[in-house]
Amino acid sequence: MARIFCVANQKGGVGKTTTAVNLAAGLAKLGQRVLLVDLDPQGNATMGAGINKAELDGSIYEVLVGLATVSACRKLSETGRFDVLPANRELAGAEVELVELDNREKRLKTALAEVDAEYDFMLIDCPPALSMLTLNGLCAAHGVIIPMQCEYYALEGLSDLVNTIKKVHAKLNPDLRIIGLLRVMFDPRMTLSQQVSAQLEQHFGDKVFKTIIPRNVRLAEAPSYGMPGVSFDPSSKGAQAYVAFGAEMVERIRSW
Repeated sequence: MARIFCVANQKGGVGKTTTAVNLAAGLAKLGQRVLLVDLDPQGNATMGAGINKAELDGSIYEVLVGLATVSACRKLSETGRFDVLPANRELAGAEVELVELDNREKRLKTALAEVDAEYDFMLIDCPPALSMLTLNGLCAAHGVIIPMQCEYYALEGLSDLVNTIKKVHAKLNPDLRIIGLLRVMFDPRMTLSQQVSAQLEQHFGDKVFKTIIPRNVRLAEAPSYGMPGVSFDPSSKGAQAYVAFGAEMVERIRSW
């Protein structure tokens, strides 16, 4: 059975897509079978995995509205060696169409169940807002990975997200829980980063992943080449950190 995780944060620009793509590639390097689900109409995870979103013959949009299956729409990321359920601008239209469909919050969960046996991990890259798309991601997942920068405003956004997860857990998905908080774009030279990091550890304890992703230029450059940072420059500190994070995820799942 696949472990399904949302990479979510209601705040934009916190490295959700970078985390989703590079965790997928890191897990694939460790021999795991991975499906990356792009649930953001911007399609950045699709492009970051080396798939041209302008040339898709099927996407997650068709899957959500019942026009196609996951098997028919998934693509292989040649650069990351994992499968992708891609997205493009069409997905924005699904937001409106889902409102009128039966079982609207759980359509992604139903679709992913058909390929469950084929993967060890499914990672869902959620859009930076609490929308019907994000709700589908949270209803499909066993847990949430929250990437966050160690800065003051990030703490404010975190409390909103935790409340949202609690509501979804109570009303729609009793399996849902927070897997952990991942500190990203970390700069150890900044005192504030150190302080917020310490606050997170103090408040959330073992819910904070041990792995810390440093601020890294090579990770930022990789999407323009259609590659995960893990494949683009395996020797970079950012790439090594995401492979280490993948190993930590595998270890954490074993203890479930």
